Amino acid sequence: MELTPNLRGELEDLYTSSPFVNQAAEWLGGAVRIPTESYDVMGPPDEDPRWAPFHDFHAYLQEKFPQVHSKFTLTKVNTLALVYTWIGTDASLKPLFLAAHQDVVPVEPNTIGQWLQPPYSGLYDGEWIWGRGSCDDKSGLIGIMIALESLISKGFNPTRTLILGFGFDEETGGKAGAQAIGDYLFKYFGENSISMIVDEGGGFSEQSGIVTAMPAVAEKGYLDVHVQVNTLGGHSSVPPPHTGIGILAALLAEVEKHPMEPKLTRESTTYEALQCMAEHAPGVSKSLRKNIVKSRKSDKALKKVADEYIVTPQLRSLVSTTQAIDLISGGVKVNALPEQVWAVINHRIATHSSVPELQRRLVHLTAPIARQFNLSLVAFGKEIGCKKTPRAGVITLSEAWNSALAPAPRTPTDADAAPYQLLSGTIRAAYHESVSFRDTGKDIIVAPGMSTGNTDTKRYWKLTKHIFRYNHRGAGDGYNGAHTVNEALRAKALPDVVRFFTYLILNADESRSID
Repeated sequence: MELTPNLRGELEDLYTSSPFVNQAAEWLGGAVRIPTESYDVMGPPDEDPRWAPFHDFHAYLQEKFPQVHSKFTLTKVNTLALVYTWIGTDASLKPLFLAAHQDVVPVEPNTIGQWLQPPYSGLYDGEWIWGRGSCDDKSGLIGIMIALESLISKGFNPTRTLILGFGFDEETGGKAGAQAIGDYLFKYFGENSISMIVDEGGGFSEQSGIVTAMPAVAEKGYLDVHVQVNTLGGHSSVPPPHTGIGILAALLAEVEKHPMEPKLTRESTTYEALQCMAEHAPGVSKSLRKNIVKSRKSDKALKKVADEYIVTPQLRSLVSTTQAIDLISGGVKVNALPEQVWAVINHRIATHSSVPELQRRLVHLTAPIARQFNLSLVAFGKEIGCKKTPRAGVITLSEAWNSALAPAPRTPTDADAAPYQLLSGTIRAAYHESVSFRDTGKDIIVAPGMSTGNTDTKRYWKLTKHIFRYNHRGAGDGYNGAHTVNEALRAKALPDVVRFFTYLILNADESRSID
């Protein structure tokens, strides 16, 4: 879709200038210098002093982006979540909703010495913008604000209402921030009232000989399971054959011996992406390409595709429910038998599965262990196979921290899905205008992707069927990834982020098909 030619030209002149790159880097660096850390356990935002930096961050946004704040109405929900609204001139058009999060994962104090630059320096060294949040997710948030500040400076006035939603606890689940935003927007706009949502997600990279962008149109489900074993205590000088710790170890070993098998289905985003790769990517082997095409009707060919393609842990995670035993505790003293031991198993649920299916699988694996050690089994609130004969203890399976989340509804991606088509066109246009890529001669394709983690979008399902998780930057634009030491963003990637949001805003504003 064509942008307004004059406005597009003016903004391209701006975005490709050296002063703009330096200014954008400083805007992001300043945001990084405010340590908006969120922790797993925090008090309410109006009580816990650890939330104080967020107020500084809000003041920073108001200072650096005055034109945005002059045009948008800012509403703070649950104290710290930010909702910006700019009402368009045509009330019949559904709003465009751009999302990001303010918070960052805390920096582990013991790792500070490993950083090449202090983690909250926000230093721009001419190539990299250093610090926690430079990639996740302040580059997205600041990119949105720069795009809008630039558009407003050139006289932009929206036909379609624009909404910005910036949560403050995405890194801990979004229960206080994104949930408050979702509830607020549902109250004031209603169900299915938004044309499309774009939040953080994957970017683009070269795969099988072609650059591929994969905005996530699906998201895995989630479940933390608390596994607890209660047995009789006593002195360790007269131990039973197996203590509670030994029993828990046997149970956890059984779980790890039986991971969920990968399952490639024709309804999955992975399969749809493979179809795109078979058509466009020169690096796909002849045998794989042949089987991908045949698999549209042949189950035998589909299995061959899975066997040849699903060969790494990363690819397996796309088509299976994953499990990770991340927490364990038990025992209080070396000469006392443990009376209560526990572990937590983290699961990311495949889009073809469900929370109940996963629970049934865990009961199936646990029941034989309970019988082997003469223990009762209580699973997710129900007694399983319990008899009246005396038992040596009990195994309890339960949902931890009210964590259960079904896989996200799948965003439509067919030829008639106007929001997906608009996003795809925007990605391609922004890529080809980038000074980093426009002279390489390399094309870019857009294929449906899936998020193996969870984003704030899980709080927005009622607002629209068209939810996308995408960051417009290349795989090499992060120095060392996110959530680890030496997080940094390549500075030349930031104008590309700004360009993407600029094009998206303008394309959505001109479109009459995404409603």
